[in-house]
Amino acid sequence: MPYDRTIRVTRDFATTVADVREALAAQGFGIASEIDMAATLKERLGEDMEDYVILGACNPSIARQTLRVDRSIGVMLPCNVVVRREGDTTVVQALDPHVMLEVTGRPELEAAATEATHRLNAALSSLTCA
Repeated sequence: MPYDRTIRVTRDFATTVADVREALAAQGFGIASEIDMAATLKERLGEDMEDYVILGACNPSIARQTLRVDRSIGVMLPCNVVVRREGDTTVVQALDPHVMLEVTGRPELEAAATEATHRLNAALSSLTCA
C-alpha cells in the first residue's frame, strides 16, 4: 500500500511552501509544527541537502475524531506534509490518512481517514491548478 500522496509542481520552493500553507488552511488544517530538514542537518551534522521542509498539518476536528477512537493515535498526528526540491521541480507529499487504518486495524477510524483524505486531496489538487 502506498503511504503517501505526491504531486510535483514547477514553482520554486519558497513559493510552493507558501502555497501549501494556504491550500492546507483552505481545507481546515493549521500548521502545528515545522521542521527545516536542510537547516537541521547542516547545523547538526554539517551536511548539505536540497530544500526540504516537513509541515505538521492538523485539522482539529479530524484529530478529535481519531483521538476519541484511540488515544494512542496521537503518535501519528499531525499529518506530515513534505515540501522538497527535486531537480527542476518541487515535490509535495502528504501521508495517506488511511495508513491509520492499516496500522491500527481500527475500522472506526474509516470516517476520519476518509475525511482527511478528501481534504488533503483537495489541497494537493488546488496546487496543481494554481
